[in-house]
Parts: sequence; structure tokens; C-alpha cells
Amino acid sequence: MAMETFLNTFRFCTNNSSKLYNIPTKHLQFPSFLAPRNFNSSIGKLYTNGLFVNSSSSFDSSTQETPSQKLAILLEVEGVLMDVDRLGNCQAFNAAFRKLGLDCANWSQPVYQDLVKKSMGDEERMLVLFFNRIGWPTSLPTSEKETFMKSVLREKKIALDELVMSKTLPLRPGVEEFIDEACEEGVPLVMLTAYCRSGEKQVRSIIEKLGNDKMAKIKIIGIEEVKQSSYGQLVFGEGVGSDLGEQLAKEARKAVSAEEQRIAKEVASILKLTVDIDTTSSEGLQNVVAAVRAGAEYANVPLHNCVLVSGSLSGVAGAERIGMPCVVVRSSLTARAEFPGAKAIMDGFGGADLSISRLRQILGS
Repeated sequence: MAMETFLNTFRFCTNNSSKLYNIPTKHLQFPSFLAPRNFNSSIGKLYTNGLFVNSSSSFDSSTQETPSQKLAILLEVEGVLMDVDRLGNCQAFNAAFRKLGLDCANWSQPVYQDLVKKSMGDEERMLVLFFNRIGWPTSLPTSEKETFMKSVLREKKIALDELVMSKTLPLRPGVEEFIDEACEEGVPLVMLTAYCRSGEKQVRSIIEKLGNDKMAKIKIIGIEEVKQSSYGQLVFGEGVGSDLGEQLAKEARKAVSAEEQRIAKEVASILKLTVDIDTTSSEGLQNVVAAVRAGAEYANVPLHNCVLVSGSLSGVAGAERIGMPCVVVRSSLTARAEFPGAKAIMDGFGGADLSISRLRQILGS
């Protein structure tokens, strides 16, 4: 799908023109799982210094690599390697209350869980419910409640970051055995930190809990790695020396959006509904897609042979957007969430939950 869109974009750029376009390959690189080894046509050829293309050029399918059947596993960190919200959120709120001198506020785990349930995880709403119940600070004017809550949430984030980077919060049970099993079977492992909520520094500190031996066997994909990937260079304009890069990315996004609109209208017609669906990718989803594609590229495995182990709705949406299989490992934050785009939903690692053998069964079904 991605390659077809890419090629169609080239034809769009070169229609009605017999002029050859010289695009330096040092600026426009193809991922190993998309690029053919050789390029030949009656007019264009792939040379070591540049790609010469015109409207009659085509890729010779007979020269393309046979896709590898090798499995690669991409893992999110928050919620997957560590259930940050279950382990740290309540402690972080209490640390914030102490920092702000709110002696009346000290949440027990049952109180915290009750607030999470009633607020659907909305932290600002949790504060409103709690202080409406016990009373707001007497010195706090009604007009400053919003500012007060932002102060609490700011201090809570600082406290949570410190907890995550400390050695006190453990990894999820079974995750280290899962990683050992993957390494023993030669399955490439990629950790995605590029679109995490907490920030890359905090998330990398979670990965470091695996120890040097395990870290040496995995690849970490952060924002810089995404930008340096072939897909990142194309979409975000990194390393593209002319306006052609922007045009390619723009036309590719338009093509995807147009196809989604067409499908949505067909479904609506069948159901006799009137719809107005905005399928434009949000910046957040675009970042997830870029990270997942970069992960597959660094693993050197085709997208459809990779699987994303996700703990977030955005991760599932990004994988579904590009046709990559996705398995969800639930956390306290997503305990009640629905993941219709996932191949399977697990509660953890090992036993009846996620293992390499179980993963192969799921992907083979």
C-alpha cells in the first residue's frame, strides 16, 4: 500500500513531461523492506549517485526481494514494560499534596481507584470530585480553582517522573522472561519511546531496568531515530534537499485520506446514512505511524511480519492504519478500554497471557 502510493505520487509528479528527474539518493532513501534491489526500464535506471525517473518508468517486480517471513516485535514501554499508572500515580498525587501543604489530602489505593472509576481517568475531574467531597482549601478563591488544580497536576507529574526514574517501581511480572524468550529465538526486539506520554528520558529509564545484557539485544526508537529513518525523512522533510519531498508527503497523505473518504461513503450508502467524516490524520497519530514504521525499518522486517505490543489506544490506531498486527497488554489505565483493532488482548506476560509461542499462534490464526 505504502509503496503503491509512493509510486503513484512519482507518476503524479512526472505526468505530461518527458524530462528526466534527478533525485539524489543520499537525500531520498528507501527502507530496505520497500526498495527493490535493481531498477530498470527503457528510459530510467537506478545509479549509485541518483535515481532517474520519468512518467514511463516502472519497477521491475521480478527483481524485488522476496519478503522475509521473519518475525519482529515492537513494544511500547508505558503500560507494557511497566504499569506506571497503577504503581506510581497514587503515590505521585500524595507527594504533590504534601509539596503544596495539603495535609487534608492523602489518597489510599481504594480512594484513588474509586476516583479513577468515577472520573473515567480524567485527573482534573478526579481532583474536582475529591475536593467537592472533603471541601476546597479555605484560602482558595473560587475563581482560582482551575489554577490550583493545574498546580497539583504539575507537581504530580514531577513526582511521577522522579518515581519512574528511581529504582523503586518494578517492571511487569513476566516481561523479562518474554524478552529472554524472544532473544533466544532470534526475534528482533524494538522498544518505541518516540510517542510516549511521560517523555523519552523517563521512559528510557524504565528500559534501563532490564539491565545492560538485555538492553544490548534490543533497539530503542526515539524521536531522533524516527527522524533519521527513511519514512521520517520523507514525511517530516528531514534530509530532503528540495520541495519534492514535501510534495511527495503531501500527495501521499491526500491519497490515503481520499481512499478513506471513499470507503466511508460506500459504507454509509449501504447503511443509508449521511456522514461527514474527517479522516485527516492528527499530528499525534502521524507520530505514532512514523515511529511504528521506523521500528519495522530498523528491525529490517516487512511491516506485515512485525507485531506491535501496545498498551495505548493511539498505538493500536497507528498499527491499524498501516496494517501492522497489534496485540494489547492491558494496564490499569486501559483496564476498561475497548480495542477493536487489536488481534488479541492480554492481561500480562507469561502463563496463559503473552509469550512468544502464544504470539505466533495469534498471528497464525
